[in-house]
Amino acid sequence: MIIVPVKEGENIEKALKKFKRKFEKTGVTKELRERQAFTKPSIEKRKQKVHAVYVQKLQQAVD
Repeated sequence: MIIVPVKEGENIEKALKKFKRKFEKTGVTKELRERQAFTKPSIEKRKQKVHAVYVQKLQQAVD
């Protein structure tokens, strides 16, 4: 449960902004999107390999 302390006389829009930021940081919406569409483990592994190659090329370019 997300608790946002609201100070006396604080604008409601500011409190909503704080709530939205905290909610975004929890990653609930990201997890929900991932659960809506199932991806096969083989596809996940393929994506991880492609990402690893990309990161490795970036590191080599810096060196």
